Amino acid sequence: MLDLSIIIVSWNTRYILCDCVASIYAQTRDIKFEVIVIDNASIDGSAEMVKREFPQIVLVENSKNAGFAAANNQGINIARGRYVLLLNSDTIVLDDAISKTVSFANDNPAAAVVGCRILNPDKTLQPTCFMFPSLLNMFLSTAYLYKLFPRSWFFGREQMSWWNRDDVREVDVVTGCFMLVRREAIEQVGVMDERFFMYGEETDWCYRFRQAGWKILFTPSAEIIHLGGASTKQMKPEMVLQLRASILLFLKKHRGRWVHVLACLLVATFFLLRVPYWLGAAITSGNNRNSHIRTARTYIRGFFSALMGGRGLVATT
Repeated sequence: MLDLSIIIVSWNTRYILCDCVASIYAQTRDIKFEVIVIDNASIDGSAEMVKREFPQIVLVENSKNAGFAAANNQGINIARGRYVLLLNSDTIVLDDAISKTVSFANDNPAAAVVGCRILNPDKTLQPTCFMFPSLLNMFLSTAYLYKLFPRSWFFGREQMSWWNRDDVREVDVVTGCFMLVRREAIEQVGVMDERFFMYGEETDWCYRFRQAGWKILFTPSAEIIHLGGASTKQMKPEMVLQLRASILLFLKKHRGRWVHVLACLLVATFFLLRVPYWLGAAITSGNNRNSHIRTARTYIRGFFSALMGGRGLVATT
């Protein structure tokens, strides 16, 4: 068995995928690993690039965009490693980060999931790891209070904005752009829930690991660069709906009916309050008028969908 199987889900990210894979081979030492790329029906030549530049990679070409969870499950089902690393295509591996994370996991056998330090392209800290969704956390996030009081333990609780990610810590959720998972834990709780098309799948997975008695750990000993949202930026307004839909699905699945009902009302309020802003921006803006109208329409759709329990919020590709 290999030490590690690195799974990368790609959707129209040809050039950054190339840089990501190159950094893996250049910066990973002292472990036996394989790279598995799941291409979600890209039309930009991503699959052809992988075949040409990295013939040693295991490549799976989907005929349609299966979503992040389903595509990762495809990789997990053929992976041969003791650990599985879910890695975004818009990342750059630094200074043997993958081997360091595997070593940390070896030293912490109670950990189902391990995350590392994530940096922006300019090497500043990108806050990752966060708390499980709750009505309180949703309200603080919706009101953007964590942005007004980023150093507050209370207002910044969901995003843990007060924490510099500079020490080993047990957390609720490790962000899915770099997520090392122990095979033994996967065999116990199962793979990702494919009802989460994009966003929320790692939250649900970490919750299930925690419920089964495993730990979710963060280590600052390894670092990578995350360019951030390369695939989701291609459909930004719709992805807002997708994010909220995933949170509602998590709450419905794990917190019960009435929490879900209240969360739907909160999400509906979130969308409704933003419609006047974007309509006003469309009136006063010249070049971006159509974009602002599209955003306003997206939020109107989100408002009515949330009132219906979240149906219709899921983005399509």
